Amino acid sequence: QVQLVESGGELVQAGGSLRLSCAASGHAFSSYAMGWFRQAPGKERDYVAAISWNSGSILYADSVKGRFTISRDNAKNTVYLQMNSLKPEDTAVYYCAAGWVVRTSATRYDYWGQGTQVTVSS
Repeated sequence: QVQLVESGGELVQAGGSLRLSCAASGHAFSSYAMGWFRQAPGKERDYVAAISWNSGSILYADSVKGRFTISRDNAKNTVYLQMNSLKPEDTAVYYCAAGWVVRTSATRYDYWGQGTQVTVSS
C-alpha cells in the first residue's frame, strides 16, 4: 500500500502560478504511475495529468496542456504539479493518485490522497 498527502493548494489570482506536491509513504512509490485529478463542486472528477514510474511517459488533459507540468522525484517520494497561467475554471479540489499503469481514467488508480483546494479568483 501507499499513502498519499497533497499540499500546496491555496487562493490565487487568475494568471498566477501554484505548485502542488503529493508526498507518498509506504511501499515502492517509485514503482507506481502517478496521476493528478481534480473535482469542481457538482462535477465529476476529471483527469489532469499522469506520469509513469520513470517519467518516461507523461500525459496531459487538453485543458491544461502547455500550462501545467507534472514531475516526480522518486528519491523524495513526491510527485508535483506545476500550474501556470491559472484560470478561474481551474478551481477545484486536486487529488493525486497512484496506480500501476499510466492511464487517464480514475478507475485505473488504486490509491488516492485526501485532496487540496485550489481556488483561482478572476
